[in-house]
Amino acid sequence: MGDSKRRPLAGRRSLLLGMAGLASAALTACADRGGTTQPSTSSTSPPAPMSHRTGPAVPPPSIATRSSEQAAAALAPAVPPKSIPDKQQIVAEFAGRQPKEWGLHVTGVVNNSRSHHVALTFDACGGPGGTGCDHALLNTLRRHKVPATLFINSRWLHANPSLSAELALDPLFELANHGTAHLPLSVNGRAAYGIHGTATVAAAYDELMGNQAILQEISGKVPQFFRPGTAFYDDVAVEVTRRLGMLPVNFTVNGDGGATFSAATVAAEVGRAAPGDIVISHFNRPAAGTAGGYARALPQLLDQGVTFTRLGDILSP
Repeated sequence: MGDSKRRPLAGRRSLLLGMAGLASAALTACADRGGTTQPSTSSTSPPAPMSHRTGPAVPPPSIATRSSEQAAAALAPAVPPKSIPDKQQIVAEFAGRQPKEWGLHVTGVVNNSRSHHVALTFDACGGPGGTGCDHALLNTLRRHKVPATLFINSRWLHANPSLSAELALDPLFELANHGTAHLPLSVNGRAAYGIHGTATVAAAYDELMGNQAILQEISGKVPQFFRPGTAFYDDVAVEVTRRLGMLPVNFTVNGDGGATFSAATVAAEVGRAAPGDIVISHFNRPAAGTAGGYARALPQLLDQGVTFTRLGDILSP
């Protein structure tokens, strides 16, 4: 995009993205945790990072063994946009609700698309060291014409307004909501990897809708999908997400280990993807092995006849 087109977009986005809420202390609470695999010694945190096809410390049921009710809840449509309630309504509706589930595989979260395609998803988490862009990775996707869904946090948007606008215009990609302050999504402050989640229903609403408004302004579209910082939810927060018109999405394949895997490991993990899988990786850490791993894995998968899709082409909120 030329400079003559960039300046108006950048100015408009910068005004919006400079909102006071984005400079709050909540943003700095997880500023140095750009990925989703940061271990912690906190007693309330999982003792080990996520791995390929695994969940939190106490493994949840696998996709194959989840109950029919859980599977139906995961693939059920979210609330239509015209019916989305405001913050006061959400707080009143969910007042007093106590979570029963916590983790990556929670009732109502979409982990597997059950489609004939592989869905590649890439997070951009923001924060110090996490506001870069892996242009080599994006160029690899473009070269092979492989579509993807980009889950972007407001911190990354704030640091990259013009680039965000350009990505929104690229038909190969769709933008999705990765939260306002990159926090686990909860209604009682439960922590994951040492990061305390949203403490109340009202805070969960802000985490969801603060970034939703920014993404909608940038793209001109209402984002359809949400993934929280750390990818951890409780079941009440999942219901709030759906009530606000977004599908909560996680993954079946951890492609880059929060941008910590070597290129060889990324290639091996991504190379395991099969129809229905949702792959999580990151495009905000160009020094990681993510780009190199995808450069190896994608040609092989394409040669095997694997097809790729954006979430919005196979899932409908």
